[in-house]
Order: sequence, then structure tokens, then C-alpha cells
Amino acid sequence: MNLASTLAGVFAFALAVSGCASNVKASRTDNPPPLEAYSKFGRIEIKPVTLAPEFRGQSANEKSLEKINANLFKRLGDNPKKWNSRPDNGRTLVIEPVVTDIRFIGVGARIFTGPLSGSSGVVIHLKATEVSTGKLIDHPEFYQRSSAGAGFALGVADNLMLTRMGELVGDYLLRNFDAPVGGRTGATDALVSSDAKAANEYR
Repeated sequence: MNLASTLAGVFAFALAVSGCASNVKASRTDNPPPLEAYSKFGRIEIKPVTLAPEFRGQSANEKSLEKINANLFKRLGDNPKKWNSRPDNGRTLVIEPVVTDIRFIGVGARIFTGPLSGSSGVVIHLKATEVSTGKLIDHPEFYQRSSAGAGFALGVADNLMLTRMGELVGDYLLRNFDAPVGGRTGATDALVSSDAKAANEYR
């Protein structure tokens, strides 16, 4: 295969990948406050972030999950231990974060196609449920992305997106422990899906 054919093949592949620009979108820019502050519960169980079934078994997604979890629990520090050292009032809150949408561009793809690989994006939905009653106390959403232009950084920006996501979720949990205040999803209005905008207009 001569150089011209090789370059043509690379260009064709890049164009194909560029057509996969991320359609990962948020549904809102702000999370409403939980029904109660987390401190109202004597025991708080924070489960690791998991992947929705349709995103499991893919190497890039599994590695992304590890990084999100590492940064989430790093941000939380020893606060969960402190929270659970308080007197038990008989109320337990279970917090379950799930990646409900993700498109992660790995380093290999970034090196090969750079910004033509498109943007990375990730959405997490979190459920905070009271164990004894099954009552949903909180259901926030979190969103992060790295733009296609970040492809020139050869994967650094994509990995920083995962770091920001872990920190975003951790900050939210810390902020809502003492008082139910809600918080930002991490998305701007431009990154909210058009379907969600239309639905919000008619609520």
C-alpha cells in the first residue's frame, strides 16, 4: 500500500469517526433541593458509581468508571465515616449514582484522529432513597463533557472530564449534608437537550 492510499484510508476513518460527535446531553442546568438534608439520616451508605446495563462490558467505559469513582471518594474524604459515627436515629439513606449516558474518547483514538473523534460526554443520575420507607429523597443529575477541540491535548481533556465529574458529584453530596440546597448539574443551557427544554416549557 502506497503512502497516498494509507493517507486516504486514515482520512476516511477520521471522517467516519467525526460523524460520531457526542449527542450526550443534560436534561437541566440545576438540581432542585432534596426533600431533606442528608444529616437527617443517622446512617448514610454511598455506593460506588455504576454503569447502566447498555454501557457495561466496554473497556473505555469501565476505565472511565474507575476514574470517576476514584475522584468521587477522594473528594468525599473521611466525611462519610464521620457522618456514620453520629448516633443512629434509625433512619438510613442509600445513595446510588449511575452513569446513564456516556461517550468517552480514549487516548488511542485521540492520538489517531485528534479533534475529529468528536467530543466526550457523561451523565450521572443519583438516587438517594430512605431504606425503611423506600421514599425517594433526592434524584439529581450531573453532566460533564470535553469538546472536540480538546482532542489536540491527546486525551488529557477527556480524562479531566472524568475527574471533574467525580468532584462534581462529591461536592453536591457534601453541600447537601447540612441543608437541602440542590446544586448545578454542570451543564450550560446550550448543552440541555432540545426535548428536555420543550418538556420543561409545558410543565
